[in-house]
Amino acid sequence: MAFPPLVEPVAELADAERTRTARHRALAGFGESAQRRLAASHVAVVGAGGLGSPAVLALAAAGVGTITVIDDDVVEASNLQRQVMHRVSDVGAPKVASAVRVAGELSPTTVVQAVASRITPESASSLLAGAHVVIDGTDTFETRAVVAAACERLGVPLVWGVVQEFHAQATVFWSAPPAGVAPIVLADLYPPDDVGEVPSCAQVGVLGSLCLQVGALLATEAIKLLTGVGEPLLGRVLVIDALRGRTDEVPLRAAGAASGARTRDHAASGPTDAAPETILHVDVVQARAAQAAGAIFVDVREPFETGLGVIPGSVLVPLGDLLADPSRAGAGPVVVVCQVGARAKRAARALRAAGVEASVLAGGMDAWSRAGEAAVVPA
Repeated sequence: MAFPPLVEPVAELADAERTRTARHRALAGFGESAQRRLAASHVAVVGAGGLGSPAVLALAAAGVGTITVIDDDVVEASNLQRQVMHRVSDVGAPKVASAVRVAGELSPTTVVQAVASRITPESASSLLAGAHVVIDGTDTFETRAVVAAACERLGVPLVWGVVQEFHAQATVFWSAPPAGVAPIVLADLYPPDDVGEVPSCAQVGVLGSLCLQVGALLATEAIKLLTGVGEPLLGRVLVIDALRGRTDEVPLRAAGAASGARTRDHAASGPTDAAPETILHVDVVQARAAQAAGAIFVDVREPFETGLGVIPGSVLVPLGDLLADPSRAGAGPVVVVCQVGARAKRAARALRAAGVEASVLAGGMDAWSRAGEAAVVPA
C-alpha cells in the first residue's frame, strides 16, 4: 500500500531545477508536486561507502533538498571498486568531502551537510534528528543497531540494505508508520542474539556492481516515502542473488506482539512460533548420525556468516531464499543449521509444511564449534 507523503512541497521550483528534473515531472503519478516534495526533503545517509555512495548520487540527482552524510572514514584505493562517489584523486581525503563535491555537480540546489564523525549511541539521535528518512549504508551490525535504535526513538523510517559477496537484502523499518500499519524494526529481521560474527568485505569480498544496484534501490525507497508515490518495502524484504539474476520477496512482520517480544517470522503461511507443532532438535552427535544415514545439512545463514565457516557437506541456502522456495533444500531428510537455532527453526517449519522431513541442529554453529567439530570455508 502507498503511504501519505512525508513532506509538504515547496511553493515552487526554480526554472533551472524544473528543466533539470523534467523527466521526473513527466512521470504519471509523480509530476511537479512530488518533485517539489523532494526539494523540501531532508535525507540522512549513514555511511558514504558501497551503498551510501550510489544512494547519495541518486538522491542528489533526484533533487532532494538536503542530504546529511555521516562518515568518519577516508577514501582508500580498495574502495574505488564499488564506492562510485569517490575518485582516484580522493584517496586519503574524507569520504564526506566527495559527497559535497558530487552533489554540487549534479544538483546545485541540494545542500549536503557533511558530518565527518562516527555515529555512536550517544550522538545518533542528535545527528539524525530533522531527517525525514534515514538510509543505512554502514557495514557493521554494531553500527546498524545504533542507527536502528535512534530511528526507532525518533519515529523516522529507516531504509536498510546489506550486501555481501553476490547477495543482498533491502527493506524498510519504521517504528511509527501511518495508522493501521504494523511497526517493523531491525530486531524483527535480525534478533540481536541471532546475528553472529559478521565478516567484513575485506574478508569475503563484495561485487561492486551489486552495491550500485542496491544503493540505487535504497534511494528509490526513500523517494517513495518522501513523495507518497508507490509501495515502500515496509513488511517485505527484497532478497537479491546476483549470480542467478534472481530477486525474491519475503514477507516480514513483527511477531510476539502480545508479549512485547519481537522475533523474525518470514513465513507467509504455515505454522508460527506460537503453533503447537514440535520441531525436532538434534544435538551434534545426533546430527552427525543423521548425516551418516543420508540427511543433508542445510545452512540458512547469510553469506557474510557462512563465509567464516560451514559444516562440511552443507548446502547453503539463505533463509529468505529457502522460505521463498523450500524445494531448494532438496527432498530431505534435512538438518537445518543457523548460528544459534532461531532461524533454523523457522526454516524447518517451512520445510515440514512443504512435505520435507526436517530437524534443527540445537545451538546451531555455536554448538558445533563448542563440540570441537570441524568447519570449512566455502570455495
